[in-house]
Amino acid sequence: MTRAPHTQKVPLYRLGHSRSGDKGNISNLSLIAWDPECYDVLTAQVTEARVADWFAYRHPTRVTRYLLPTLHAMNFVLEGVLDGGVNDALNLDTHGKSLSFRLLDLTVEVSAELAARLPDIPGDRPAAA
Repeated sequence: MTRAPHTQKVPLYRLGHSRSGDKGNISNLSLIAWDPECYDVLTAQVTEARVADWFAYRHPTRVTRYLLPTLHAMNFVLEGVLDGGVNDALNLDTHGKSLSFRLLDLTVEVSAELAARLPDIPGDRPAAA
């Protein structure tokens, strides 16, 4: 990705927060923006293809993104990423709860102005625009 002038790469946790859930061998990850400007960045840059690539080590069979613009949120459904599900997996995180934290490490490009008002610490709310 070629960086545009006056932009910065930042991790997703600076633009929003995430939750995870599971059912069988499927994980779903919500991504909720702090505000509408952050949501616009997320919808443009956090695509099904990027999320599938980010979680390629888990070998998803399909990644589907659902947009929830009224909530400034999106939901990703990652199929085939939980090693068979809670009752079959031998890994330590059979529910996939850590996958939401992994998603928040994905980087996106934002304007220098937006970056200046975003929190540096996960969970802090951004300054008012």
